[in-house]
Amino acid sequence: MGRAYQVRARSMAATAAKKSALYMRASKEIYMAAKSGVPDPEMNLTLRSVIEKWRGQNVTKDVIERAIQKAKGGDSENYIEGRYEAFGPGGSLFVVETLSDNSNRAFIELRTAFTKKGGHLGVTIYNFTQVGLFVFDGTNRDEIEEKLILSDVDVQEVSLEEGMIEVLVEPSAYGQARQVLNEMGISDFKIAEIAFLPNEAIEITDEEEKLKFEQLCDVLDELQDVQNVYHNVKQ
Repeated sequence: MGRAYQVRARSMAATAAKKSALYMRASKEIYMAAKSGVPDPEMNLTLRSVIEKWRGQNVTKDVIERAIQKAKGGDSENYIEGRYEAFGPGGSLFVVETLSDNSNRAFIELRTAFTKKGGHLGVTIYNFTQVGLFVFDGTNRDEIEEKLILSDVDVQEVSLEEGMIEVLVEPSAYGQARQVLNEMGISDFKIAEIAFLPNEAIEITDEEEKLKFEQLCDVLDELQDVQNVYHNVKQ
């Protein structure tokens, strides 16, 4: 459905390495959210949103609680955010976001991953647009769109397909949109995050290039410094 479901793949944590990386991503993001304010999801909207995001990817309660307790304990770990545009196999384009305690290591690991599959890192992000993205079960598309507009939310698009609603808003309107949706009784999101979507999606038809692309995605899934991966390939 929509651009988001056509071009973005969610990690299924099929291997031990992928699951370990998934838990590490969740732990770092929850820790940072808890450190940025009160370490209580009832009083910290950012923390609550992050917890809901990772619960949607089957991160366990223990991982979430450990990250919050780590923040409560006054731990002084610091993670540096990074964002890279990259060129991959078959004309694929990527935006990769990192969250690492060692930005040099994160850069080297990413560069190595792309180079081995015939790609390379770029320096600009012109091929993607940043949006606030919500995906959830529902059929009342018109009602949701009307409510968001009447609430002065800067809406880009609301679409419905196969019992799933996708809402795209300006990144600056993400918090306001989430509040409106919550007020409408919508709190169980498949996706709720600020994301990068490609301006144009492609298909990789060459089987060898397609295999390289899939292998590259698998490698990125296993890198613990990688936080989010967005690409322009239809799957």
